[in-house]
Amino acid sequence: MNRNTIRLLILLGTLSITGILAVQAYWVKSAFDLKEQQFRQTVMISLRNVANRISTLYKLSKFENPVSQLSSDYYVANLRIPLEAAVLEHYLKDEFKKQNLNTDFEYGIYDCDTEKIVYGAYINSNFEEGEVAAKPLPKTDKYLNYFGVRFPSKTSYLASRLDIWLISSLITLVVTVFFGYAMFIILRQKRLSEVQRDFVNNMTHEFQTPISTIRIATDVLSQAKIIDQPERFKKYVQIIRQENNRLKTQVETVLNTAKLERGKMNLDIQLQELHSLINEVTEGTQAELEDNLKMELNASKSSVYADRTQLLSLIRNLVENAIKYSKKQPSIYIKTENIGDTIVFSVSDKGIGIPKESLDKIFKKFYRVPTGNLHNVKGFGLGLSYVNEIVKAHKWQINVESEVGEGSTFKVTMPI
Repeated sequence: MNRNTIRLLILLGTLSITGILAVQAYWVKSAFDLKEQQFRQTVMISLRNVANRISTLYKLSKFENPVSQLSSDYYVANLRIPLEAAVLEHYLKDEFKKQNLNTDFEYGIYDCDTEKIVYGAYINSNFEEGEVAAKPLPKTDKYLNYFGVRFPSKTSYLASRLDIWLISSLITLVVTVFFGYAMFIILRQKRLSEVQRDFVNNMTHEFQTPISTIRIATDVLSQAKIIDQPERFKKYVQIIRQENNRLKTQVETVLNTAKLERGKMNLDIQLQELHSLINEVTEGTQAELEDNLKMELNASKSSVYADRTQLLSLIRNLVENAIKYSKKQPSIYIKTENIGDTIVFSVSDKGIGIPKESLDKIFKKFYRVPTGNLHNVKGFGLGLSYVNEIVKAHKWQINVESEVGEGSTFKVTMPI
């Protein structure tokens, strides 16, 4: 399955899920609005019946429309006479039970003498008085005598009436999450497949190059007349030695990475002299690059506790990485300095640089900065990943500064 097909599937799947979620949200909102309208009608009928039953109790004429809604959860009903709270509470409970309005409510009666609403009580869904702090009920100038009822749990009450819609929304959410997870797995597997393919291609290319060079050199050395040309003989022997070391380094990189997959890095921590190790690693590079490799080993305190093999690998990988990503003529600058109680080892180049979007990815395994379809930068994408593992194992710090076209600087900070 190619990348365009996967993108098309993701796009169609996203549009489908978005459409389903939109329709689901619309129907849930419509159902909630319907339940809210039914709740309002039930409350209006119940309070009208309460007002009329009180009017009948005091032998007054019945109301045609005695109830007003002041807010989404607050209603007031007209009274023509003062009323005791116990009487009102009895009628409210009785009427709400008849209408199956099983939700919390609180009520109060307006006292025209004090011009205040006298709070009655907070009644829970079991029609029993609850221990809830009283809140003042809003007043209105619409009636001379009235009582007010507020439903503080109206929203949760209505939501509880949407069981089937909530279940369907939950199912939709599960399907959406599953779809997202499936897409994540597909993209991850696709990426791993691409990484594996690129790794095999790079490994084949990296191994073929030194093998071909060694084969050519051995063909030249097998000629009888090469014995009469000692300088040329020595040159080809040196080429074989260099390519053999190159193959050895590549194999070690792959094997060390495989070891890291199986567990933590085993370290043999001892006191190491950093400057000596830098000189050991760069001896051959110095002869090859000559003035293009500059070193300023300024640290007066250059001893660190480290695993010798791993520290050598770190230095070698950073130097080789600088050469790889340099332009036609490498210009490498190695520096050490003491900052506080640390020694900072840095390797700089004036190469192609690293784009900002790739800076946080360069330490990932197999990642290589994209260079188009050209294989003009050698490597497996393992070097910096291995360097990062060495740094973490020693509890050091590594930082990268880079500008595209200007070059990069890798700094490793180690305690003295």
